[in-house]
Amino acid sequence: DKTVSLRKDLSEMHEWITQAEEEYLERDFEYKTPDELQKAVEELKRAKEEAMQKEVKVKLITDSVNNFIAKAPPAAHEALKKELDVLITSYQRLCSRLNGKCKTLEEVWACWRELLSYLDAENKWLREIELKLKATENIQGGAEEISEALDSLERLMRHPEDNRNQIRELAQTLTDGGILDELINTKLEKFNTRWEELQQEAVRRQKSLEQSIQSAQETDKTLRLIQESLAVIDKQLTAYTADRVDAAQVPQEAQ
Repeated sequence: DKTVSLRKDLSEMHEWITQAEEEYLERDFEYKTPDELQKAVEELKRAKEEAMQKEVKVKLITDSVNNFIAKAPPAAHEALKKELDVLITSYQRLCSRLNGKCKTLEEVWACWRELLSYLDAENKWLREIELKLKATENIQGGAEEISEALDSLERLMRHPEDNRNQIRELAQTLTDGGILDELINTKLEKFNTRWEELQQEAVRRQKSLEQSIQSAQETDKTLRLIQESLAVIDKQLTAYTADRVDAAQVPQEAQ
């Protein structure tokens, strides 16, 4: 009987839709690790593709029902047409929900990857600061050399806040949705602690270098005054020697 066959096809399709809804849309998902999130994205992509492939099946059933209705007595039309309408509505709703959830999860995955990218960039910058602080720890030399080291450190510290703001916003977006919240909170706590420590150390080092520059400038000034004084004394002594003046005849400092 054609009606039985059509109803069987309709029933099988309904069962598939119900199973897909339970499997991919009705379950509570928790993403605590990147692997779980990535796996969910891949599974949902496959489910979306499978649903799209079922479009051919739905079209065949639709054509078969419509062809049957065109030839069958009116009494058989109403129930079968109603079942077909329910199937088409359920199928379209399933595809729409799968597409929406897949898009959302893909955006979440992209958000996570972007967060990692910003963290990586900022951690590289923090590593540069660590190396710079180590290089200026016991710097030797005069005021000019120390001043160059200070300028170099200050240039490195003039780092825009954009990346850190992005990290904060991306992390908030993910954790608000309960996605990778424990992992993200751990990463952010470690990053923020390191950031604060290095910022404080850099400020201390800047002050230390400024004091070193001041001390070096004072030392340079003192040495210059001593050299000028020695030059004057040398000139006087040379003059005394040339005039064959006895030491007892010259001022005490010349003696």
